[in-house]
Amino acid sequence: MKILLIVPFLPNTETSGGQTRWYNIIKYLSKSHEITLLSLIKSDTERKYIPELKKYCKKVKVFTRPKSPWTLRNLLFTVFTPYPLLVVRNFSFAEKRAIKKELETGNYDLIHAETFYVMPHIPNTDIPSIMVEQTIEYQVYKHYVDKEVPFFLRPIFMIEILKLRFWELYYWKKANQLVAVSDKDSKVMEKLVGIRADVIPNGVDTDYYKAKKVAKKVPPRVMYGVTNFEWLQNIEAVDELLKEVWPYIHKKMPDAKLWLVGRMIPQRFVELAHAREDIEISESIADARDAYGSASLMVTPIRSSGGTRLKVLEAMASGLPIVSTSNGVAGLGLIAGKHALISDSGRGMAKLAIKLLEDEKLRRKIGEAGRMFVKENYDWKEVVKLHDKIYKKALSK
Repeated sequence: MKILLIVPFLPNTETSGGQTRWYNIIKYLSKSHEITLLSLIKSDTERKYIPELKKYCKKVKVFTRPKSPWTLRNLLFTVFTPYPLLVVRNFSFAEKRAIKKELETGNYDLIHAETFYVMPHIPNTDIPSIMVEQTIEYQVYKHYVDKEVPFFLRPIFMIEILKLRFWELYYWKKANQLVAVSDKDSKVMEKLVGIRADVIPNGVDTDYYKAKKVAKKVPPRVMYGVTNFEWLQNIEAVDELLKEVWPYIHKKMPDAKLWLVGRMIPQRFVELAHAREDIEISESIADARDAYGSASLMVTPIRSSGGTRLKVLEAMASGLPIVSTSNGVAGLGLIAGKHALISDSGRGMAKLAIKLLEDEKLRRKIGEAGRMFVKENYDWKEVVKLHDKIYKKALSK
């Protein structure tokens, strides 16, 4: 099948989340399909990823967008058009023209769009499309406004939320086939627009994470990461970790260190690490396997919903035992107490983390059970096969 794949950011394995997901989808889809990839970039430095993508894609075309969303052009379009900033900042007239030309001349069988906010680039066409939503964006933004924006400014931000919600739901309905990354998100989509989305979960290259052996750090590290701290959910999780979980662990295990790993770590966490010997940060890890492999366990006090937890899957694929809230592993289908240890209270998570730190045999048992669970259920080689059934469904409509 000849597929036009449209993503908002250039796929690669150096960053987490969607870009890693798209890289692996391309890698394995290319074995049985011809792919043309179109993406935005913020900087020419991102072009370094293109040669790797060309191993799997027939063509790779990139288009620039501003590094900052706060350009005059973006602000004017956001204020004076019905589109929200998320759509405006990720829109390129050059990309829209290129897609129109590709669809007119390329004899494509299917359009595969990742995220609703790439959809405005696609002209009216008879070519079937699927649209994959990794998270429900308007709910994420509303959560941010509710938590971070002063109450007297919230009415202004509500306009943006309403615009975001309108266009997100509009493009869900416009695609021939809608896809979510978790059953929970699929149910939310069905409630909102009456369409039950198919599910293609996040996956992991389990062979990649198993291949590298890394010595454990001494003293032991309790890790949160590897992740992007631009997401409010991650900041909230670390705040709870610092207030409700880590004090109990540190009191019982004074030699252990809390290790925050990821990009865009807030300055207040950086300053805290500089002031305290029991907390350390790593803002730049060239290979995520070095973090997962050298930590003793990962604690993820995630409360918010949406998507599936790629960092949890990667850590489990590395054999790293997980302590989490039930929401932090929601939708993964794992068994609490076997594949990971689960508690919905800060004190409970602390007790479980201490239990693992004190029992090396238990750490290995939980870590290996988690690794096998991910290998059997979330390996990219198997996850990517789910696309063919959904592609056929879109073509039949």
